[in-house]
Amino acid sequence: MIDKLLKEAANGKRLTFDEGLYLLKNAQLLELGYVANETRRRFHNDKEPITFVIDRNVNYTNVCDAYCQFCAFYRAPKAKGGYVLPYETIKTKIEELVALGGTQLLIQGGHNPELGIEYYEELLGNIRRDFPALTIHGLSPSEIDHITRISNLSLQVVIERLLKAGLNSLPGGGAEILTERVKQIISPLKMPASRWLEVMECAQQNGVKTTATMMYGSVDEYEDRIEHLIKVRDLQDKTNGFTAFIAWSFQPGDTPLSKRIKRVTTASEYLRMVAISRIMLDNVPNIQTSWVTQGLGLGQTAFAFGANDFGGTMLEENVVSAAGTYHEVSLSQMIDSIHKTGHDAAQRDTQYNILKVYEKPNLAA
Repeated sequence: MIDKLLKEAANGKRLTFDEGLYLLKNAQLLELGYVANETRRRFHNDKEPITFVIDRNVNYTNVCDAYCQFCAFYRAPKAKGGYVLPYETIKTKIEELVALGGTQLLIQGGHNPELGIEYYEELLGNIRRDFPALTIHGLSPSEIDHITRISNLSLQVVIERLLKAGLNSLPGGGAEILTERVKQIISPLKMPASRWLEVMECAQQNGVKTTATMMYGSVDEYEDRIEHLIKVRDLQDKTNGFTAFIAWSFQPGDTPLSKRIKRVTTASEYLRMVAISRIMLDNVPNIQTSWVTQGLGLGQTAFAFGANDFGGTMLEENVVSAAGTYHEVSLSQMIDSIHKTGHDAAQRDTQYNILKVYEKPNLAA
């Protein structure tokens, strides 16, 4: 059964829920890696460079009333330590990004009940005025859903107004695991899985390209993870709006959920998730590694399990580090790590257009 499914997947057959679940549970890790690389080659041949984007994550506020059980970053409304960054602070951070050749600003925050649509329009408008060439990759579906409720506006109107103000693309945050069972446990006050998909579909139908994500390893089971992948794949069939998929493991440190979770996610489990994601998502062109949560070495290893992109340089990261997981990597370290896999490295933009290639050293010279 395993050999038959692996051979069919390697030859391009789309796997069903049951078939994907069976492989995730039973296939050997190296077998999954082999098939994942065969799938990757249908999008990216072995001679293509491994890509990355120079970006920065700016968290404009940490005030949030969603109270997610997996988050150590947020502060409750009116609580000590809550903030909304003044625009001059955000501007300085972006200037540092641009000075280093950055092209993408990842801007995300919490569900701040005091920030309506006008705040976001002003923020995006200021960024677009001061940095017209910068790609604003920001506001997760959960934030956009929050804006619709705070401002009492339809989803279509909110997306239209954000795009007009300067938003370019959406990150996949707020997905966690796209099953209602899991969401009711770890983020019951946040939008349901169906709403995440609805926001993404609406954005994509308005011409916005987005990414999709998965945070596994909390209370989810293998069945939940495969259901998540199927839902992303089904929407991609409909809209072709996802540019990439990124999975990472739950980081328990200092989170309310850490007191309930006894399981420990492993490096092999991460590689297994990267591989099955590449195999199941046969219509999503790019699979990113998550060195921010997994570390540079494991992120590098994922290129042997179907991944083709290193994500962003992340000049700043606050959410994962608040949970006690902190990894830092310079541009030269990222390029060197890619070269050590035997590939050229390439800086890309948000839409995966190659901007600059860093050829691997010729050791024979």
